[in-house]
Amino acid sequence: MLEKIYEFTKSDGKIIEKLVDDTPLLINHMVLPTGEGLPEHYSNSNVYIIIIHGIMTLTLGDQCSANYHGGQIINIPYKTKMNIINYQSDVLEFFVVKSPNPSVYKEYSYE
Repeated sequence: MLEKIYEFTKSDGKIIEKLVDDTPLLINHMVLPTGEGLPEHYSNSNVYIIIIHGIMTLTLGDQCSANYHGGQIINIPYKTKMNIINYQSDVLEFFVVKSPNPSVYKEYSYE
């Protein structure tokens, strides 16, 4: 078998799980029920957020918060301050793709 299968959890409860941690990229799967979010942090790579379901309220840097919905992909540059929260009644589900893997930045001392 040449392919490798990665499975992710299907749930309406809060989930933050690392799915793929390879040199070229890192993929996380996240589910945030109403009122749940991630701590404010800086992107540690070039980040692509793929929203599957729900509405994400996202604040980047000093910009005003904006809402994004299922079917959208948001690109966030390296070293951008970000805050993600679900203020809506529907569960928010999304994937975070980081390329290159943040370990590459550390390896080459870009931080």
